[in-house]
Amino acid sequence: QVQLVESGGGWVQAGGSLRLSCAASGRISGDNVMAWYRQAPGSQRELVAIIYNDGRTNYAYFAKGRFTISRNTAKNTAYLQMNSLEPEDTAVYYCNVRPFPGAAWLDWGQGTQVTVSS
Repeated sequence: QVQLVESGGGWVQAGGSLRLSCAASGRISGDNVMAWYRQAPGSQRELVAIIYNDGRTNYAYFAKGRFTISRNTAKNTAYLQMNSLEPEDTAVYYCNVRPFPGAAWLDWGQGTQVTVSS
């Protein structure tokens, strides 16, 4: 069983920055994929960024140029550095992992709230 612990959310003014962390523990292979999603009130959960074990990344259009996903492979930890935050970025941010090749995303955790005020 894999556990995910997200942290680093909070309140910030527009233009500010936050860094989210996600620690995955349990049965995870060395070939895994980690990602950040977010869900704003009244909206569907959407992908923010994804990072593969070889370091390749993909970003949602709204994250490009402002957000950076990174990982510490040895620690199965992923990070999301968010800069130039806007009120539209207010959401609950969720981390997830595909723990081995061909696996599905895990059940969602509690996430971490990010609130950006104007």
